[in-house]
Amino acid sequence: MSIWWSLQLRREAASVPLARRLLRGAMETAGVDPDVSHDLCVALSEACANAVEHGGDAAPGAYRVTAHLDGERCRIEVSDSGPGFTVADRGLRRPYEDEEHGRGLYLIRQLADHVDIGGEPGQRGAVVRFDKILKWRDNAPLMAV
Repeated sequence: MSIWWSLQLRREAASVPLARRLLRGAMETAGVDPDVSHDLCVALSEACANAVEHGGDAAPGAYRVTAHLDGERCRIEVSDSGPGFTVADRGLRRPYEDEEHGRGLYLIRQLADHVDIGGEPGQRGAVVRFDKILKWRDNAPLMAV
């Protein structure tokens, strides 16, 4: 069995906890280990916060979140209509301690097993995709067989 959902959300700060609660609820219902669930929820919050802050010029604007729990893996994608990422923005380097911004993509890379950051400057839209291998609670309803 698998769980799949997709949301189109307004680029507003209030949309971030909504997406996170939906993901957490799906993982709790499925029986995903709470530590894995926590990591994915933090990563999703960071990706959504990026979309809210940098996701385009049009107000209020929207962004899309898609999540797929299937067997041993959870895949998440957050996409927007913003300016895309420069190479320096892709979270490849550790942020300096005194930096106020630029930690989100780095944190996603630390929490997920695989991360793909798409969208180029000059092209409309940025996409953050990440996945993580799932661990299950004992007797989880959707545990991979």
